[in-house]
Amino acid sequence: MSTLKQRLHADVVVHMKDRNKTALTTVRNVLGEIETREKSGKTPVELDDTQVTALLQKEAAKRRDTARIYTEAGEADRAASEIAEAEVIEAYLPAMLTPAEVEEIVDEAIAALRASGQEPTIKQMGAVMKPVTAKVSGRFDGKAVSEIVRARLA
Repeated sequence: MSTLKQRLHADVVVHMKDRNKTALTTVRNVLGEIETREKSGKTPVELDDTQVTALLQKEAAKRRDTARIYTEAGEADRAASEIAEAEVIEAYLPAMLTPAEVEEIVDEAIAALRASGQEPTIKQMGAVMKPVTAKVSGRFDGKAVSEIVRARLA
């Protein structure tokens, strides 16, 4: 079992003891979504932390989107409830990176390529993107990472 899933399971007990109904319901819903994802398909699978993080990001985004719709419809109470759930989910996500931190990671990947005797060009974009994506996955927008790499190689 992934450590993030273990943390979610442990927090169910904590939220029960604290009588935090919103957090308890949200964490239970997320765990249910994880189990559904694991059991769907022909053979059951075990989600790793990266996959669980991706699922958490989608769930938080869904709730933010629903909150926006409720706000536009004049349902402030429902919007506040969705935002509270999104915040509970976002507490389990890794800290987001700043653009400067991502640029530093990109520069390190390019320097590693140069150290191996290759002069990186736009044709080696994939060779730069692979290690960068592994480090920033889930903590920075992939499209923005691609643009930073493209600018560095141009």
